[in-house]
Amino acid sequence: MRILLTNDDGIEAQGIEALHREIASLGEIFTVAPAGVQSAMSHGITFHRALMTREVAVTDTFRGIAVDGTPADCVKLGLRTIWPERFGAGTAPDLVISGMNGGANVGINVIYSGTVAAAIEAAFLGVPAIAVSLHLGDFSRIEWRRAAQIARAAIDRVLEHPLDAHRVVSINVPRTETPDAPMPQIKVVRMNTAAGIDRHERREAPDGRTYYWPCGSGMEFVHTAEGSDVEALMDRFVTVTPLWYDLTDDASLGLWRSRLQR
Repeated sequence: MRILLTNDDGIEAQGIEALHREIASLGEIFTVAPAGVQSAMSHGITFHRALMTREVAVTDTFRGIAVDGTPADCVKLGLRTIWPERFGAGTAPDLVISGMNGGANVGINVIYSGTVAAAIEAAFLGVPAIAVSLHLGDFSRIEWRRAAQIARAAIDRVLEHPLDAHRVVSINVPRTETPDAPMPQIKVVRMNTAAGIDRHERREAPDGRTYYWPCGSGMEFVHTAEGSDVEALMDRFVTVTPLWYDLTDDASLGLWRSRLQR
């Protein structure tokens, strides 16, 4: 199996290095990832400047191409240009994996997530994709290696079944704060659609201008639906959510046709 690996935390982030180590035995891993942090970039892409690239040796066993762009840029450039340059015209990876993100991507955060957007970009272009995210608790107790082992177990379970070329599966690993954390159960769930509870602290700059500093946790929501990804992750399950990029509200198509097509 050939896999394109990417993320939104940047090519030198601990999450992508840990996940690379764990998925190496799946096949040939080729990494194209942002040069720096691109969290919450959603599906932004670059039009008005060059996408500078450089080869990076993060460790002795983890190398890749750093792109001065967004996660979606990395996948678009990687699949359409860099991969064919490296492996031959007309070729593509069998799978794209995006992550492991430092921070959960459940609920409405799925919309904002650069990690998920990278996976969705792959699906746009006809390559099945898996997004992997880790729920963070105590920053001083993050066990990246164990989290990556849990993620690999979930990826293996997903790959036991066929993945359509245009489909995305989002995996969230619960807080992993000890090296011997037990292997959680998997729960397949839908995304929670309630709005997040955001807070902004009013501050004053030295020159007198007012500014606002975002200070929400990113994991507080107006409500948490029963059976949702937020509920399951808080209950320490590995969550698996199949995603689809067609935003059409099919249920209301007939209504709007009756209103407008006369």
